[in-house]
Amino acid sequence: MSQSQNHDENSLNKLDPNWRNDALDLGLDYGMQTIAVRAGQHRTDEGEHSEPIFTTSSYVYRSSADAAAHFDGTKTGNVYSRHTNPSVRTFERRLAALENGERAVATASGMGAILTMCLAYLKAGDHLLAANQLFGSSIGLFNNYMAKFGVEVSYVDCFDNDAWTNAVQPNTKVIYCESPSNPLAQICDIGYLSELCKANDILLVVDNCFATPALQRPLDLGADVVIHSATKYLDGQGRVLGGALVGSDKLMQEAFTVVRSGGISMSPFNAWVFTKGLETLKLRMQAHCQNANQVAEFLVNHPNVSTVHFSGLSDHSAHELATRQHHMKDGYGAIMGFEVKASDSRDTKEAAWHVIDSTQMVSITNNLGDAKTTITHPATTTHFRLTAEARAEAGVKDGLIRLSVGLEDVEDIIKDLARGLDSL
Repeated sequence: MSQSQNHDENSLNKLDPNWRNDALDLGLDYGMQTIAVRAGQHRTDEGEHSEPIFTTSSYVYRSSADAAAHFDGTKTGNVYSRHTNPSVRTFERRLAALENGERAVATASGMGAILTMCLAYLKAGDHLLAANQLFGSSIGLFNNYMAKFGVEVSYVDCFDNDAWTNAVQPNTKVIYCESPSNPLAQICDIGYLSELCKANDILLVVDNCFATPALQRPLDLGADVVIHSATKYLDGQGRVLGGALVGSDKLMQEAFTVVRSGGISMSPFNAWVFTKGLETLKLRMQAHCQNANQVAEFLVNHPNVSTVHFSGLSDHSAHELATRQHHMKDGYGAIMGFEVKASDSRDTKEAAWHVIDSTQMVSITNNLGDAKTTITHPATTTHFRLTAEARAEAGVKDGLIRLSVGLEDVEDIIKDLARGLDSL
C-alpha cells in the first residue's frame, strides 16, 4: 500500500493534493453525486479547495527547447488556451466521468458542438440521417451549410424504427437524434439505433441536453458520441454559453482537432461556471422532474389543453421506453410541449400567445434548463426559420407551447399557467 493510501484524515493536507481526484479519474467505484463534486479537479501547488479559473491566453516555457517540446508533443502540457486550458480540462474530465465516456471536448456553445461533430465525422459525399424532431438551428445547420458542402441530409420520425432502417444508405456515416427532443420531448430507441448503426458502420450521435447524465447515459445504451448544450441544465442558471461532445478517445481526438483548428473553444470562465453547475446537476434534475410530473398532470387534465407531449405521463406512447432508458426513478426530464385549443375568438396561435402572455412569473424566453421556469412559442421563435412544411413534419403546430419547468414552488408554476388557460 502506498503512502498516500495509508493515511488518516489529519494527514491529507500533507499529501499530494491531487490523490483523491486522480482516483476518481481512474474510474474507481464512486457514485454519480461524488463524481459530480470531485472528478477532474486540477489543483495547483497552492492547494486550493475550490477549482481556480485560469484566465490566461498563453503559457510560459522554461526555455526554447521546452517550448518546442510542448508544441511537437514530446512533452505534455498547456500550449495555448484555444485548445489547452486547465479550467476547461477540469470541466471536460468531470463531464466525461458523468457520461461514462473516455473523454469530453468542450466548445463555445451547443451549436458549436454540433458543428464540431459535423466537421469531424462528415465529408462531401456522405449522408447524415437525422430525426425530424430537432432544434430549429440544428436543422438549419444541416440543410443550409452541411448540404452546401456536399453532405446529403435526410430526416425520419424519431420514434419510427422501421423508418430509420429504411432510410439508411450505403453512404450514411452519422445518425443524429435528440432524446428527449426539442420541443416535443419525444424519445428515440437508442438501443435499436445503436444496433442499426453497428450493423452498417455508422456513428450514432445523441443529443443528451434535455436528459443530462443525471437521467440518461446514451453511451451506456450504445451511442458513440453524446452532444450537450451545456448552456442548459449543465449550468442550470442561464448564465453562460457552452457545449460539449463526449465519447471514446479516438472519436474525441477527431473532435478536438476541429476545435483546435477552428477555434470553437470554450472560455475558461464559462468552463468554471459549468464545473460548479455539475456539482448540483443530479440534485437539481431530481427537483426539476418532480415539479414537471405535477405540472404535466395539471395540463393533461385542463379542458383547454388538447395534447401534452411528456413521456412521464403513463399513457404517453414512449412512456415505457423512457422508463427503460432513464435511470432516475420518475425522471422524465422537465421539458414538455402542450397544445392549446382554439376558442370562438382566438385561433390556436392566438390562444397560445394568450396563455404565454398571461403569465406573471414564468419567463417568456427561448432558453431552457434554467432554475426559472421558461415558456416559449416554438413556431414563432426557435423553429420560425423552418418552412411551414418542415414545422409540420417536426410536429411544431401553431397551438404548441414549450415549457421548461423550473425550481419554483410547483403550486406557483401551475397557478401562473392557469391564468391564461382558464381564460381561453
